[in-house]
Amino acid sequence: MNPQIQAIAELDRVIHEPGRLMIAALLFAVEKADFLYLQHETGMNKGTLSSHLSRLEEAGYVEVVKTYRGKVPLTLLHLTGAGRKAFEQYRRKLKEAL
Repeated sequence: MNPQIQAIAELDRVIHEPGRLMIAALLFAVEKADFLYLQHETGMNKGTLSSHLSRLEEAGYVEVVKTYRGKVPLTLLHLTGAGRKAFEQYRRKLKEAL
C-alpha cells in the first residue's frame, strides 16, 4: 500500500471527525476553555457540542469539570495528556499523508 494512503488509514477516527477536530484544535491552543467559548468558536449548538465532547471524554482525550462562577454553572474543558499526544500524532500523520 502507498505510504501516504497508509497514513490516511491510520488517522485517529475519534479526532478526524470535523466537529471533534475543531474542538481538539481549539483546546490544544489553550490551557482550558469553557463550554460557551467552544460553542461560540465552533458554531455548534449545545446538543451537538455536548455529543462531540462526550465522545472525546470517552476516549480519554478531554476532561470535563463542572463548577460554578458565583452561582452560575460553569463547564470547563481541557485536553488531557493523552488528548494532546493524540492530537499531535494526528497532525503528524495528516502531514505525512499530504
